[in-house]
Amino acid sequence: MRLQTGGLTCLVALLSLLEETMAVKHADFKTCAQSGFCRRGRAFADQVSAAGPAWIPQYEVDSGTVALSDGVLTATIWKTVSEQDGGRVELPLTISLLENNVARVQLDEARRQKGDIELRNGSKAKKQRYNEVEKWALVGGSNFDVRAKILDSDKGSTKVQYGFSDQQALIEHKPFKITFMRLGEVQAVFNERNFLNVEHWRPQREKKEGEEAGEDESTWWDETFGGNTDSKPRGPEAIGLDISFPGYEFVYGIPEHASSLSLKETRGGEGNYDEPYRLYNSDVFEYIVDSPMTLYGSIPFMQAQKSGYSVGVFWLNAAETWVDVVKSKKNPNTLSSEKRSTYTHWMSENGLLDVFFLPGPSAGHVYEQYSDLTGTTALPPAFSLGYHQCRWNYVSQDDVKDVDRNFDKFDMPYDVIWLDIEYTDGKKYFTWDPLTFGDPISMQEQLDKRDRKLVAIIDPHIKNEGGYEISKQMNDKGLAVKDKDGEKSYDGWCWPGSSHWVDAFNPAAANWWKGLFGLKTFPFATKNLHIWNDMNEPSVFNGPETTMPKDNIHHGDWEHRDVHNLNGMTFHNATYEGLLARLGKGNERRPFVLTRSFFAGSQRTAAMWTGDNQASWEHLAQAFPMILNQGISGMPFSGADVGGFFGNPSRELLTRWYQSGAFYPFFRGHAHIDAKRREPYLVEEPFHSIIRDALRLRYSLLPVWYTAFHRASLDGMPVIRPHFVMFPEDEAGFGIDDQFFIGDFGLLAKPVVKENANSVEIYLPDDEPYYDYFTYKVYKGKGYHTVPAPLDTIPLLMRGSGVVPRKDRHRRSSGLMKYDPYTLVINLNNEGMAGGTVFVDDGESFDYKTGAYIRKSFLFNGETIVCQDFDTPNEKANAAIVKSMKDTRIEKIIFVGVSDKWVDKKKVVVKTEHKKWEADVVFTKGHDGKANVAVIRDPKVPITENWTMEV
Repeated sequence: MRLQTGGLTCLVALLSLLEETMAVKHADFKTCAQSGFCRRGRAFADQVSAAGPAWIPQYEVDSGTVALSDGVLTATIWKTVSEQDGGRVELPLTISLLENNVARVQLDEARRQKGDIELRNGSKAKKQRYNEVEKWALVGGSNFDVRAKILDSDKGSTKVQYGFSDQQALIEHKPFKITFMRLGEVQAVFNERNFLNVEHWRPQREKKEGEEAGEDESTWWDETFGGNTDSKPRGPEAIGLDISFPGYEFVYGIPEHASSLSLKETRGGEGNYDEPYRLYNSDVFEYIVDSPMTLYGSIPFMQAQKSGYSVGVFWLNAAETWVDVVKSKKNPNTLSSEKRSTYTHWMSENGLLDVFFLPGPSAGHVYEQYSDLTGTTALPPAFSLGYHQCRWNYVSQDDVKDVDRNFDKFDMPYDVIWLDIEYTDGKKYFTWDPLTFGDPISMQEQLDKRDRKLVAIIDPHIKNEGGYEISKQMNDKGLAVKDKDGEKSYDGWCWPGSSHWVDAFNPAAANWWKGLFGLKTFPFATKNLHIWNDMNEPSVFNGPETTMPKDNIHHGDWEHRDVHNLNGMTFHNATYEGLLARLGKGNERRPFVLTRSFFAGSQRTAAMWTGDNQASWEHLAQAFPMILNQGISGMPFSGADVGGFFGNPSRELLTRWYQSGAFYPFFRGHAHIDAKRREPYLVEEPFHSIIRDALRLRYSLLPVWYTAFHRASLDGMPVIRPHFVMFPEDEAGFGIDDQFFIGDFGLLAKPVVKENANSVEIYLPDDEPYYDYFTYKVYKGKGYHTVPAPLDTIPLLMRGSGVVPRKDRHRRSSGLMKYDPYTLVINLNNEGMAGGTVFVDDGESFDYKTGAYIRKSFLFNGETIVCQDFDTPNEKANAAIVKSMKDTRIEKIIFVGVSDKWVDKKKVVVKTEHKKWEADVVFTKGHDGKANVAVIRDPKVPITENWTMEV
């Protein structure tokens, strides 16, 4: 959310100034040329490239120091420097070789590592390079391959074999370079272009008279931007490395950017960017689309794809980071089939050089390898996959109750209503405005009657006001972020005015924060209250680039520059732990936390959304590429504000946005305080009914969404998937980011994102039949097909071979659907077969982790459909869920694409372990390009049992 006109009298001048400056968005944020280390990094790369073979490499492995023990290779790299700086600098190298073929490359600086440097300006900052990112981001990475071995080593190179014996790394000593290979084929190369750069520590020296100018030192010792000066007590300390992907034309990832799924080149040229992709979590006002500009979160993960193969890299660094992308050029005068290659250049302001190489070889393998490191997304509470209604702000508890009643009145389902900052007493968190929210309990009790939930915003800035107990506790205990002197709580401006910020890097601060969510400590909170963490980049209205000064001090004496991109995650982690603990040990329920700022690992405790978008067709179209990028980067629980946060959408735009939002993993309508009220029931017909149909479609497909999220929680597979994930051999689909598959069900969606559209072009990647979800019209043949899409229609196809589980009874919330019967839609492929799964549990506890769930597979071989347990059930653990669901049945089975032989079928035979009976069949002959359909009416099979059906 952003600035509101008016407010406290003492804020009027500041707010007016901010609103004026924020209209010029680019001036508030650095370009590469304005970021000292990025400018230096690019200049260094240009210098190396211009020199070509004449370049004298600075980095060399000391052959005599190479050693491999228990899966960890160590060595020393020497950097050649001027005699004034000692002639050479020692850089300890560690390469960890893991059992799952992953390799980790770490490079430190010995002198800083030992603390043998001098800080400027009397700073109390830590002297070392920041080495604690793994503490927050990683849950794995220690499964070292003790069988790893050196195949060959001499003064020029060292070759190691590790993992499944098909993975090798060739470490060349001079110049230092690492080539990763699988079965002899090169997958990626580190430092192929000699862009490796570790800015070593050196004292600040006065230039002697007549001394020739050397390197550009203008941003080594301090740096000014927007009226703020960064004191840089450790001097220059940037790192950089080039990573090449030979033969890989497409790369994806490194969110968050409002850009295409396939990353563009960043060194200019038609259709390309002139700026690198920037990773520096920031509160960007009314961000623009098609830009490499930084946004609210950062995940430094990149995936490269070529036909049949996928690899990834994970740059484990939480400092400001820029990434250049360039690609080799094809010779138009040659008939060579050689593929283009992609070359990337990673630059971070400080910290360790710490990079994981994920060798795949498939996208699924890459996601599993990445999840082994950073964890999978949490299985969300079932309610959170329904529709969320939000705006800044619902003005009172009566307003909330009225919105709740109107959803029922107009028969529109929803699960959650949200409160933005105005519910508080004077923007003090953990309070309620006594005039407008004087009885929060009654509000939550009304929601609970329909099994609905409340989400309230709580941000990391704590109002600096006497008498505010939360502020007093935080400052008395020393739990706030400190200014650059390390003594006083940093004072900046945010929504409440003068504010301090919780330092969630401090275990004591995180534990204190956790305790504030207890039902006895958070006034008028109930177990149905969940939390929204906004502004946690952190956003500081009067700070440099609208965030915190880089030389502020966090717990452990680390500078803010060291940890900036981690800040939001530490905060939402602490919030999650607070919600988790509030019901007491043994009674835990899955929390729901939404965060705006995130980092690698955030998926374990939070969902995210794409921030303050605009009510425009361009922003509607931009949402899916951003959400797809989040999914492949390990954070699939993501969405965009339906309708656009800023502005007032037209009725057509609002309608199309709800149709798109029904396919966002996180589905929330949200609006700015100055936007007109736009709850979906307010719009007139026919838009009203069309939006209601989109909401109902979302709820009907909740079994699909929940099952897809369960898979994501197991192995990291995205919930909505780009074409290259599902069809890795089909290069024609590698650049598509406006259509996608949902889970493992064969559902292919392409919601309309263009104004006045009456049709869309959907690309089919193979020759299987694709059936229209609503009409059963058949589309067949690899390539593009025109699919009708009038305003009341969502282009949604079902690929032959998938089984779609759904619930067709309309309810007011997902909780009221819990025991409703299922419908199975079985879409036959060219061979007349299909298969699929469904996952069911209580939707709120963690009991599924010990086996309290139902997970069924459905396989149809053309003659018999078999429903059986997907894995061996823990009968003791899942007894309760089986008992509670014993009356939940499959009420209908729809076979799509059956042959004409079904015309005479009237009955099918259903069998369980102990019984056998018949069910009725109704056959409908397809016409006008539609498929034949056979419906099994009420087969009377419970979702809890195994059964077969002979057709």
